[in-house]
Amino acid sequence: MTLLLMAGTGEARELAEGLAARGRDFTVWLPEGARITREWRGSAQGGPLGRCLEVAAPRMVLDASHPFDVEGSHLAARHCAARGLPYLLLRRPEWRAGPGDDWHRVASDAEAARLIAPGSTVLVASGREGLAAYARLERCRILCRQIGDPGVPFPLPNGDWLIQRPPFSVEEEIALFRELGIDWLVLRNAGSARAETKLIAARTLGLRVAMIARPAPPDAPMAQTVAAALAWVDAA
Repeated sequence: MTLLLMAGTGEARELAEGLAARGRDFTVWLPEGARITREWRGSAQGGPLGRCLEVAAPRMVLDASHPFDVEGSHLAARHCAARGLPYLLLRRPEWRAGPGDDWHRVASDAEAARLIAPGSTVLVASGREGLAAYARLERCRILCRQIGDPGVPFPLPNGDWLIQRPPFSVEEEIALFRELGIDWLVLRNAGSARAETKLIAARTLGLRVAMIARPAPPDAPMAQTVAAALAWVDAA
């Protein structure tokens, strides 16, 4: 193997297409829980990242993992630095509040929960892993958006799963938020253009947004676009 592409974002799929078009030898590493499908160009594998780095022994690593999956990014950056291998982290720009936004920047779901008043209806779009933080909001209605059926009961007595498959238009998000009576939107600052529609809807409706800040990435070379990352591969 000459290149390991760490997936976890939509940009990773674009990179795979670009690498295949260039005739590059690469393997896609998928994070735990991701499905290995035929949709990926190149070969794809899962399993622990550390084992993949040791066994596959790539000559370079292109990291397009999720901005909140920084443990793998730090591991890959350290691995490459110790061996003198090229490493690049692709991180799309963060979302930034604009006129009309009512954002409350927080570091975690727990901090977000402390801001929410009793009686609120809350849409948690930050993942089900942090739902325990909202257990104290007994007088609130808690909804958590999921792409597929989680296969387990909702962990809080005062809420439910909201199972939907993106993408969602701004108009669809506005209609949904109105129908559900959403007061608060909680999400992580992923910076995805496709997911930004929920923020535009929140702005339109004057909803409060608890924006969970990204964890610190590794101190390593970084690109913000697919084009820049592919240019780095071409130059390596």
